[in-house]
Amino acid sequence: MLDKLHGKNRLQLVFGFVAGLCFGLFLHKGGVTKYDVIVGQLLLTDFTVLKVMISAVITGMVGIYAMKALGWVKLHPKPGSAGTSIIGGLLFGVGFATLGYCPGTAAGALGNGYLDALMGIGGMLVGAGLFAALFPWLRKSILSKGDFGDITIPHLLKVNEWLVIIPLGVLLFLLLKWIESQGL
Repeated sequence: MLDKLHGKNRLQLVFGFVAGLCFGLFLHKGGVTKYDVIVGQLLLTDFTVLKVMISAVITGMVGIYAMKALGWVKLHPKPGSAGTSIIGGLLFGVGFATLGYCPGTAAGALGNGYLDALMGIGGMLVGAGLFAALFPWLRKSILSKGDFGDITIPHLLKVNEWLVIIPLGVLLFLLLKWIESQGL
C-alpha cells in the first residue's frame, strides 16, 4: 500500500507535512504544548505529558506492527550504540530541562503563538548544524562506542514480535489507568 510513496518525493513531503500538522494538533489538544504543563511534568506535579506519551507509545507500537503484519510497511531499525544513546539522551535532557520544551512541543508551542519556543527551535537548528559539522569526528570517536546494532527486543528475546507488543501494551495501558485513578 505505502510502496506507492517510495520514490515520490513530493508526495512524501505532502504526506509528512499533513502528518506533522495532525501531530501538532494532537499535541495541542492534549495540552502538552503549554510550558506550565511540561514544567509540571518535570516537577512531577502534572502527568499530562506522561499520559500523552504512554498513549502514543501504545498506539504507535500496535499500529506500526499491525501495518507490518498486513504487509503495508517494512521496518528498518537503525543501529544504535551506548555512545549515541548516552550523548543523545544527555543533549535532549539538558535542552528539555533548560527550555521546558522538546522538539515536538516547541514546534507546537510556536504554533500556539508562544514566542519563547523560538529559543528552542533556534537552539535545535544550531545544535543540528554543530552535530552535522562534527559528525565525522563523532562517528569515529564517541558515537560508535558500545555498538549494539539494529537489534530489537523481540529479536533479542528470539520471540514473535506480538509476544512483546501485547504484554507491553497491556502493561502500559494498566499504568495509564493507574495514573488516572491516582488523579495524577
